[in-house]
Amino acid sequence: MTGEIYRDAWGIPHLRADDVTELARAQGRVTALDRAWQLEVERHRAKGTSASFLGAEALPWDRFVRRARLDDTARRCFAELERRDPETARWVRAYVDGVNETLAEGARRTPEFARAGLTPGDWEPWTPLGVWLGIHILFAGFPAKLWREQAVRHLGPDAIGLFAIDGPGTSGSNGWLVSGERTVTGQAIIAGDPHRFIEEPGVYQQLHLSCPEFDVIGLAVPGVPGIAHFGHTGTVAWAITNAMADYQDLYRERLRRTGAGVEALGPDGVWRRATRHTEVVEVAGNESVEVEVIETDRGPVIIGGPEGLPDGLQEGLQEGLQEGLQEGFSSGFELPDAPPLAVALRYPPRVTADLGFSALLPLLRARRVADVDRAVDLWAEPVNVVQAADTEGGLLHRVAGRVPVRSAANRTRLVPAWEPGHDWQGWHETPRGGLTDGIAAMANQRGIATPLGVEFAPPHRADRITALLGEKARWSATDMPAIHMDTQLASAEPLLELLNTLDTLTPEAAAIRRTLLAWDRLMDASSEAAAVYAAVRGAVVRRLAAHPAFAALVAPPAYPEVLLPWLALLPRIGFALEHLLRAEELYGIDRAETVREAVEEVAAEQSAGTGVPTWGDAHRLVPWRALPDPSYDPPGLSGDHDCVLCTSAVPGLTDLSARGPAARYVWDLADREASLWVVPLGASGIPGTPHHRDQLPLWLGGELVPVVTDFTKLKKESDV
Repeated sequence: MTGEIYRDAWGIPHLRADDVTELARAQGRVTALDRAWQLEVERHRAKGTSASFLGAEALPWDRFVRRARLDDTARRCFAELERRDPETARWVRAYVDGVNETLAEGARRTPEFARAGLTPGDWEPWTPLGVWLGIHILFAGFPAKLWREQAVRHLGPDAIGLFAIDGPGTSGSNGWLVSGERTVTGQAIIAGDPHRFIEEPGVYQQLHLSCPEFDVIGLAVPGVPGIAHFGHTGTVAWAITNAMADYQDLYRERLRRTGAGVEALGPDGVWRRATRHTEVVEVAGNESVEVEVIETDRGPVIIGGPEGLPDGLQEGLQEGLQEGLQEGFSSGFELPDAPPLAVALRYPPRVTADLGFSALLPLLRARRVADVDRAVDLWAEPVNVVQAADTEGGLLHRVAGRVPVRSAANRTRLVPAWEPGHDWQGWHETPRGGLTDGIAAMANQRGIATPLGVEFAPPHRADRITALLGEKARWSATDMPAIHMDTQLASAEPLLELLNTLDTLTPEAAAIRRTLLAWDRLMDASSEAAAVYAAVRGAVVRRLAAHPAFAALVAPPAYPEVLLPWLALLPRIGFALEHLLRAEELYGIDRAETVREAVEEVAAEQSAGTGVPTWGDAHRLVPWRALPDPSYDPPGLSGDHDCVLCTSAVPGLTDLSARGPAARYVWDLADREASLWVVPLGASGIPGTPHHRDQLPLWLGGELVPVVTDFTKLKKESDV
C-alpha cells in the first residue's frame, strides 16, 4: 500500500498511507478531485490574479493583494520553512504534488471551469502558504483603524468606545470545553462552531488522515495540508476560536520620488530608499491594469503613494496630525511643507518570514495535551484561543500566535512612520487560562486574550454558553447540538427598554410594542415576533445613520474598495447599536423618539401588507460564490449575529446572512466515534453530485453527522 482513498456515507474522504509524505500527497490529490474550483480560485486570489477570469469585480482584491505583497510573503515564508524545518517543507511539497497530479481531472468534473473559461494552472510549493495568507490577511481587522481615524476626526475620541464591536460585533466563533467531572463518561468533551463567511464550496473540509505515525480526524482548510484548527487524534483533541488580538499595524508614510525611485522618511529623520516595481493585473473583458508596488521599512504601501492619498483623505489625515488627535502624534507638524502621505501595512509574516506551518505536523502527531501545547508554541497567525483535552485528564486553555509589543497608539489607529516610538519591540507572551466549575467557554469575548486586543465580541454568547452548561450536572456528546442552536438574543434589551418607555403610539404601533415586550427573545426562523423585532431594529439603525450628527461619516472615504466594508456607517451603527442606545449621551440624538419613529414605520409597513411574516422569511442563507448560481434557493435561518447560533446579517441593510457556523463539531474524548460534525453544505465542491449539499438540511436543523474512523466501515474509492 502506498495510499488509499475511502469514503463514508457522506462522501467525506478518509485517507490511509504508508508514511506522512504519501499521506500528504493523498490529501492533495483528493482535495483537487473534490475541490478543484475552490483550490484554483484561492490560488489566484492569493497571487492577485483572480480578475483574469472573474472580471472587474475581482480587481479591487487583486490590487490589494499585489500591493500587500502576499505572494512574495508566501515565497519568503516557504524559503524560511525549508531552511528551518525541511521535514515540514517536504511534507508541504508532497501535498502540492498531489494537487498537481489530479487538478486537471478535478477541473474536468467541475462545470465552473468551463463557465469561467479557466484552465487549471500549476501549484508551487509555497501556494498553500499563500492560500493561508489570503484567507487570513483581513482576519485581524486592521481596516478598523481606518474607521477609528474617520470617527474620531468627525465625532471626537468618545466615538472609539461608542462604535466598538463589543457592542455588538460580527467576528466570532464559539467553543467550549467540558472536563470529565462534568460529563457522563468521565472524559472531556470539546465542542463549538467557527463563524466565517459561508462559502460554496465550504471553507472547512471534513477529513480523516491515517498513517503509522497518527490517525486524525478533523476540519482541514482546502489548499493547506494537515488539520490545523479542529482535530481529534483519538487520545487528544483540540479546537480554536479567534482571540481578537491586534497584531497588524498601519503607518502613515511620507514618500517622495527621486531619480533613483521612491524614498520614505524614517523615525530617525533620514530618507531611505523604498523598494518599488510595477505589476500588471489582467482583467477578463477589460484592459489590464498597472499596479505600483512600494514597500518601506515598515511594510508594503497599501493606500496612496508618493503623490499622496486619494482625494479628500490627504487633507483629512494631515489635519488629524495637526490637531494632535492621538497621543504620540507630531505636535509641530507643518501642513504647507508636508510631503504627501501614504499608508503602509506591517504584519507579522512579512516581518518574520514565518506563517507557523511548523505547528502542523506536531499537531497531527500529538498524543497528549502537552504535545498540543508545544505544537501551538510554533503558531503564528491568525492569533487564536486554543482549547485541548486528552484521555488522561489533561486540559489546555491558552492563546497561540504572534502579537508584537509596541506602543498603545499602534494598536488603535494609524501612527506616523517618521516619528520614533512606533517600532516593534519583540513579541507578547501568550496568556493562559483555566476552567471554572469544570467548563471553559470561548466566544471571542474579553478574557485571557484581553491584553492582546482592542475590541472584542460582546459577552452575550460566552455568557449564554456558560449558563446553558450550568443547567446540567453531567453532559454527553449528543447534548451539545442544543447549545449550538441556541437563539436567545440578549443584545435586544436596550432597544426593548426604550420601547417600554414609549406612549401615545398609534394603535398599530402599540400592538407591535405589546408583541415585542412579550417576546421570548428567541430568534427562531418560525418566530413572527423575531421578524418584527428585526424590522424595528433595522428601521432604528437606518434612522440613526441618517441623523445629521453622523452626516460626515455617510460617504465612505476613498480608500481601496476592499477595505470599505469596515468604513461603512450603516453596518457600524447596526453592530454597535447596543452601545449607541445605552450611551449616556449620543450627540444630541433623541433615541426614544428614533425608536418611536421606527415602530410607527414598521406598523405602517404591516398595515400595507409589506411586512415579513416570520424571521426565516427574511433571514436566509446566501453563501459567497466566485460565480453566481441562479438555481440556488436560499433557505430560512434561525439565529442572529449575537446569538450562540450566530448567523450574521447586517442590521438596517439586509437580513440575508452570509456569515455563520462554517462547521460544527463535538469531540468526545471517551470514544472518538461518539464524536459528531457537520458542515453547511457538503463534502463535495462539484455541483450536482450527491454530496454537494447533502449536509445542508442537517446543518439547518442542528443535526450532526457521526464520525467514523473504522476503515472496515468505509467504502474504498481508489489507490493513490
